[in-house]
Amino acid sequence: MSTPVLTTDFPTLKLAGRGKVRDIYDLGESLLIVTTDRISAFDVIMNEGIPDKGYVLTQISAFWFRQMEEIIPNHIISTEVKEFPAECQPYAEVLEGRSMLVKKAQPLAAECIVRGYLSGSGWKDYKATGKVCGIALPAGLVESDKLPEPIFTPSTKAELGTHDENISFEEMERICGAEIARQVREVTLKIYARARDIADARGIIIADTKFEYGIHDGRLIIIDECMTPDSSRFWPKESYQPGGPQPSFDKQFLRDYLETLDWGKTAPAPPLPEEIIKKTGEKYMEALVKLTGKGK
Repeated sequence: MSTPVLTTDFPTLKLAGRGKVRDIYDLGESLLIVTTDRISAFDVIMNEGIPDKGYVLTQISAFWFRQMEEIIPNHIISTEVKEFPAECQPYAEVLEGRSMLVKKAQPLAAECIVRGYLSGSGWKDYKATGKVCGIALPAGLVESDKLPEPIFTPSTKAELGTHDENISFEEMERICGAEIARQVREVTLKIYARARDIADARGIIIADTKFEYGIHDGRLIIIDECMTPDSSRFWPKESYQPGGPQPSFDKQFLRDYLETLDWGKTAPAPPLPEEIIKKTGEKYMEALVKLTGKGK
């Protein structure tokens, strides 16, 4: 197992920011996004990393971005380190496989979630109200049921360490403008429909996923990551059984472990046993292999 990359330190590059998982460097005309092996749960970054997680997320994102180019352009300039600017080359060893050179875009102030199945906060919402984010659903659905049609449920974009909050489509129209909101909803549902079919043929159910969009040269593009185990619920198709939670290829495995602890879901994070780190890493890598046919 390789040593996890928890943080990057490139002294000759300008650090623009660190997210929960990604370190972003400003190269002037473009951005360098480096996906580390950090992992967060309940909006708390764990102390330990998951080896090769950054590689898996980058490769899955690149795979999906390519699949969706007919629907919407994306922010990638290159994922080949040898094509990155000269100032990046001293750090090629760290960058290899886990980085993207991307266009600068103005991010929309909302996250765009599409749900094809009833799970997570959507299931809690449905149990309490019969709706998900204000969208009425048929009575009598059970946890993990496939929805009659995928639904678009935007959320606010929370600051690091705070929680996103679900919002209505009307609220998104107010935040982003009616035309952009409608365009985003249409594109999100199209991407999900195509991805759902591709993943289904490879034995994976994408229960729900989250996208981010931005404006580049006056056009809507998709940015950040794309349908990774960090931004989606991936379930194995072979064991799918509605009526309760599903086993998954994403960090739900880690969340389930953390739920067994006497921990208040606030920093500092509890230490993770080696076995949990190893199994989480295996689940991420399995998702990559199933989707793309390639591991590391």
